[in-house]
Amino acid sequence: MHLLILNGPNLNLLGQREPEVYGHQSFDSFFEELKLKFSTIELDYFQSNVEGEIINKLQEVGFSYDGIILNAGGYTHTSVAISDCVKAIKSPVIEVHISNTFSRETFRHQSYISPHAKGVIIGFGLKSYSLAIQSFL
Repeated sequence: MHLLILNGPNLNLLGQREPEVYGHQSFDSFFEELKLKFSTIELDYFQSNVEGEIINKLQEVGFSYDGIILNAGGYTHTSVAISDCVKAIKSPVIEVHISNTFSRETFRHQSYISPHAKGVIIGFGLKSYSLAIQSFL
């Protein structure tokens, strides 16, 4: 099984940015833990703050990978282009969010990605990614 974890804007700051919301661990160190925990799965990771780069990566892997775990960050609530891309590709997408977006600002309650995702996992911290991987097993 070959999965991609794709993180959007500002998620490169995990461990530094708002630790009361996102925790103290960097995603790089968490990703190493995921690779050990799910050693039978080929896991790739990509992060970008640029909307077009996220779309390019989705198109690059979206017809050959077994699944994509997407945390589009703030683009979740604004990007029709990423939504259209998720709809266009063949690989199933699980949308994840570290925080419970419904307990935050009202604008975070809308997702343009959810209607085209296989599923959505919200609010379990970094464990959201583990849960998403397990959903593909």
